Amino acid sequence: MRELDVLVIGAGQAGLAMGYYLKKSELSFEILGMEKRIGDTWRNRYDSLILFTPRWYSALPGVSLAGDPQGLASKDEMADYLEKYAEHFELPVKLETQVLSVEKDNEFYIVKTNKGPYKVLNLVIATGPFSKPHIPQMADGLSPEIFQIHTSSYRNVGQLHPGNVLVVGAGNSGAQIAVELAGDREVHLSAGHPLHFFPLRLAGKNIFWWFRMLGILDREKGSRLGDFLSRQKDPIFGTELKRAIGMNGVRIRPRTISIDSNTVTFMDSTQLRVDNIIWATGFVPDYGWLHIPGVLDGHGRPVHHRGISPVKGLYYLGLPWLTSRKSALIGGVGDDAEMIYNKLISEYKSTYFIS
Repeated sequence: MRELDVLVIGAGQAGLAMGYYLKKSELSFEILGMEKRIGDTWRNRYDSLILFTPRWYSALPGVSLAGDPQGLASKDEMADYLEKYAEHFELPVKLETQVLSVEKDNEFYIVKTNKGPYKVLNLVIATGPFSKPHIPQMADGLSPEIFQIHTSSYRNVGQLHPGNVLVVGAGNSGAQIAVELAGDREVHLSAGHPLHFFPLRLAGKNIFWWFRMLGILDREKGSRLGDFLSRQKDPIFGTELKRAIGMNGVRIRPRTISIDSNTVTFMDSTQLRVDNIIWATGFVPDYGWLHIPGVLDGHGRPVHHRGISPVKGLYYLGLPWLTSRKSALIGGVGDDAEMIYNKLISEYKSTYFIS
């Protein structure tokens, strides 16, 4: 059984940011990832995916993204950046490692994986919010002749059957995919809420420059503005979808409420016969391997305050609104990692009376 001071579960941007800070300490640690290559979480997303944050706000602490700082990185660029980041700092990442269970044994965490068990004093869960694709139960009513796919598995138009396509879910991923497909076929986008658009540039500056100047990204949950923002649906960044709607390339539909064979019914009682459905319906948490009482709420979500769980030595990182709006962004996860690192080091020193 391998014994460590710290084990980080998750080798995405959050886990690597944590590794950056742990590397500054003398603590023994490893980072576990399920992927074959660092960056595969990005590399395996849809082909046309472009980040909406500029390069200057899409990097982890210690190394900037190459290229125009004001430009937008592709998903493959981000994947390669994460891989090189881990190599640059010589982070101890163990790939193709799946966590099977986590239990508490006095002061230690016993972590069983497909590559063997670990016994650790501190555990940082950095798996992020994209654990398990969410496909509504109504999908069971869809005819097997209709092609359906979640955005996590969608790559490009070549996967689809001939005919129209309904994209269910109007977040940024759903919007990007709908625009991409509009040049190829009839596209419908089912939105469960009113659409709000933010331009990517305003008065010659990227919108995130303005967000930073106005302090919006740093507004913490618990503040009046932070609590207000945390309750709002994210806007759609860019105006491509707005233009596509105006040119009749994408037709906006209300919330999808039921499916019968090849016919979809929307909230306004209108119906549509579909040939393809892309589920842009997000993800749900999946912590079925975490067998420690009191660390998850009744909905299976982490119980924490600013990433610190009620159980000593257990931390979360990479969750939306962990501390503020920027927690969900690559450019903000480093600040959260530093905060968790400082708390972990402080607790470690006080427990073992290290000055």
